[in-house]
Amino acid sequence: MEYTHLGRSGLSVSRLCLGTMNFGPQTTEADSHSIMDSAHASGINYFDTANRYGTTPGETEEIIGRWFAKGGRREKTVLATKLYGDMSDWPNGGKLSALNIRRALDASLSRLQTDYIDIYQFHHVDRDTPWDEIWQAMETAVAQGKILYAGSSNFAGWHIATAQAEARKRNFTGLISEQSIYNLLKREVELEVIPAAVGNGLGIIPWSPLNGGLLGGVVRKQNEGKRRLEGRSAEMLETNREAIEGYEAFADELGHEPGDIALAWLLHQPAVTAPIIGPRTQEQLDAAIRALDVSLDAAALAKLDELFPGHKPAPEDYAW
Repeated sequence: MEYTHLGRSGLSVSRLCLGTMNFGPQTTEADSHSIMDSAHASGINYFDTANRYGTTPGETEEIIGRWFAKGGRREKTVLATKLYGDMSDWPNGGKLSALNIRRALDASLSRLQTDYIDIYQFHHVDRDTPWDEIWQAMETAVAQGKILYAGSSNFAGWHIATAQAEARKRNFTGLISEQSIYNLLKREVELEVIPAAVGNGLGIIPWSPLNGGLLGGVVRKQNEGKRRLEGRSAEMLETNREAIEGYEAFADELGHEPGDIALAWLLHQPAVTAPIIGPRTQEQLDAAIRALDVSLDAAALAKLDELFPGHKPAPEDYAW
C-alpha cells in the first residue's frame, strides 16, 4: 500500500479510502467487519463514514463502533465522518450551527465508540450559518480533543476559498480535504473545485469513482445478463453509450478490468489523495485494491481524455 499526506497536513493516509455507506443497508454487520479487517490487512488505514449512513441514520457508525470495540483497530484507523443532514425532525437537528456541531459530534463519538474523530467533515455547505460560528464551534472541538482536522464535501470552489479565508482570519487551520464526485464521466470539478482545493492546500477525495457502476464494465454485464439499469443510470448510459463501449474495448486492449482503469485514472490525477471505494462484498474490495497495480502511460491517459473529455481550469476552459 502507498501512503500520502492528506492535503497540506502531516496526516498519512492510504491511496484508497474505504467508504462504508453500504454497511448496514447492503452489507451485513458480520461481512462489514470482515471487509474492514481485510482493508487493514491490505494496508488501507483511511475509513470514511457519515452520521446519516445506514438503513436508519447512525446505523453505519454503530457498526464501525462495534468493530472498534473488538480492540486493536481504532489506533490503526484514520477515521473520517460527516455531519449536515437532519438526524431528527426537531429544529437544530441538522446543518452546521454551533449547536448541531456540538450535538452531532458527541452523538457520532458515542456511536463510533471512540473519543476523537480524525477528520470531521461538512457533508454540504450551510448557506444559513456564518463561518465565524462554524469555525468557533470547530475550534472548540479541536481544543477539547474531540476532532483533529476539518474537511468538506460537495463544496463549490468559492465555498472552499471563502471557508479558508475566514479560517485564516482566526489563525485556524480550516479545511484539509474536499470530497467531490469525480470520475471519467463526471469531471466538472476540474473547472474550479480542484484549483480552489490545490490553491488552499486541500486533498481531493473523489466519491463515486465508477459513477454508480457505469465505469465498471456495465455494457459487458448487460450483454451477459448480469446487470440491469433503470432511471437516471439507464439514461446516462444511453447518452454516453458510444464512449463507454469504447472505454470497455480500450480496457480489454490494456488487459485490465474497466473498473481498475477508472480507479487507476483517478490515482494518476495529481490533486487526488485517495478515491473512496464503497465495497458491498469482499470481492469488490479485492477488485479495488487491484487497481493500485495498474500503471497508465501518457498515451493511455490521452486516450481516456479523448473518450471522456475533461475541463481546463476556469476561466481558460470557456474564455481566452
